[in-house]
Amino acid sequence: MQTLSISGMTCDTCAMHVKDVLEQLPGVKCAQVSYPQGTAEVVADAGVSFDAMAAAVAKAGYSAKQATRSPESSSGQPGDTTGPARHGDGNGLRIAVIGSGGAAMAAAIKAAGSGAQVTLIERGVIGGTCVNVGCVPSKIMIRAAHIAHLRRHSPFDAGIEPAAPAILRDKLLAQQQARVDELRHAKYESILEGQPAITTLRGKARFKDARTLVVTLHDGSERMVGFDRCLIATGASPSIPSIAGLKATPYWTSTEALESDTIPPRLAVIGSSVVALELAQAFARLGSQVTVLARHTLFSQEDPAIGEAVAAAFREEGITVLTHTQASAVAHAGGSFALTTNRGEIRAERLLVATGRAPNTAALNLQAAGVECDARGAIAVDDHLRTNVPHIYAAGDCTDQPQFVYVAAAGGTRAAINMTGGDATLDLSAMPAVVFTDPQVATVGLTEAEAQRQNIETASRTLSLENVPRALANFDTRGFIKLVADAGSGRLLGVQAVAAEAGELIQTATLAIRNRMTVQELADQLFPYLTMVEGLKLTAQTFTKDVTQLSCCAG
Repeated sequence: MQTLSISGMTCDTCAMHVKDVLEQLPGVKCAQVSYPQGTAEVVADAGVSFDAMAAAVAKAGYSAKQATRSPESSSGQPGDTTGPARHGDGNGLRIAVIGSGGAAMAAAIKAAGSGAQVTLIERGVIGGTCVNVGCVPSKIMIRAAHIAHLRRHSPFDAGIEPAAPAILRDKLLAQQQARVDELRHAKYESILEGQPAITTLRGKARFKDARTLVVTLHDGSERMVGFDRCLIATGASPSIPSIAGLKATPYWTSTEALESDTIPPRLAVIGSSVVALELAQAFARLGSQVTVLARHTLFSQEDPAIGEAVAAAFREEGITVLTHTQASAVAHAGGSFALTTNRGEIRAERLLVATGRAPNTAALNLQAAGVECDARGAIAVDDHLRTNVPHIYAAGDCTDQPQFVYVAAAGGTRAAINMTGGDATLDLSAMPAVVFTDPQVATVGLTEAEAQRQNIETASRTLSLENVPRALANFDTRGFIKLVADAGSGRLLGVQAVAAEAGELIQTATLAIRNRMTVQELADQLFPYLTMVEGLKLTAQTFTKDVTQLSCCAG
């Protein structure tokens, strides 16, 4: 008797299908196929090769490999795959992954590599938010807008004559979408196609109970997917505020803004954080007259100096920034929006609403599985990515963790390790974040206010970029670098930076915090001259020195 490991089965009907194709092979006497165990035990004549059986299984739409261990060798009872898996050996485990974005893909690949049979379920476009309608298209548009801005205006205009560019948005959009399609295929679709242990179902998943998903496929049929472990990685969608009349208008979310093939003459933006401000500046640089409505201040959850610096940069570019401004009503007529606010009426041809993102969990029927959410619908997870139901995990924007794709991917990988018997945690104590405005905003660790709320006595220093040689050479000294340290030990606790290339320096700060360096140790490091990251060293030196009295590259 030969035992085969079968991947791609999602129900008992699949097992019957595999059994039929095996028993149709000449020389095969009988086959016992188990969907829960993912195995086929085949009694056949000696002349029936494994390759012939594998080819028959593949022709039926599944894949087979020679089993490396018997079902009885698992840590549970014979044939049981619900107990703890062994690290690096997920053979026999059925893992369902809901979603196909950063968290889902990282988990599916890792789990399949550990021997699990993975069913990945995606209701929409493969790849999730980041590659399709988030990080990738937005950064392409932001970069194009930056180039347009430099052609129109730069610190070197006296020696390099500026020229107003012609903005052909349709061509920029085509270039943007081509790169999105390329990356989606290279990093998502082709990887799934090359992973025989991952079966992809296209449809909407919901829980039937704590061990079963019901998947409504795109053709309207339903498929039951049983699982031993499950990862929920369904991401998030734009959250729309309750404003009178808004829902009756053709407002934009970030998705529609990034897909627009025209640049509106006037654009109103409701929102004051990452997505709102990145896109506001991009549209302004591509030709829109932009007005930003901030309920409080820009980046109100960050150090106040960050919002002040970005607001000043925006106003210098001609962007209208209205802080402490709220829209109470929105109307649309004759191709124009009218916003009623506490600062008067604002009119624009387009309205972008970017006030945050809400977890995609409402349609999952989580209560059937007993999975708990907070008031926003975010799934609560521990540092092992477990929900309150031990065999159900969650990662990415649908959870109560920070909504960054690299956090999602790290969470997905660690969840897969834990689902297949390992012990991995996700430590977010030194998590860098970057906002791709110009100047950029980059942060890691604690702000002064956060540290003080934890009863930590702090010492901090802020260095304006007039003291950073790279910024002087660039003729661009907008912004600052701030270090927050423990007053007693001098240990670095947090860094906040607003600078043209703040995103390129923040990882050095992250490593310093992760390694519990003091500001003196940071000040003593060698940093290459005429780099923006040298600003970290200079700021660290200000704890003990007046850097204005040092030579240009004093150690």
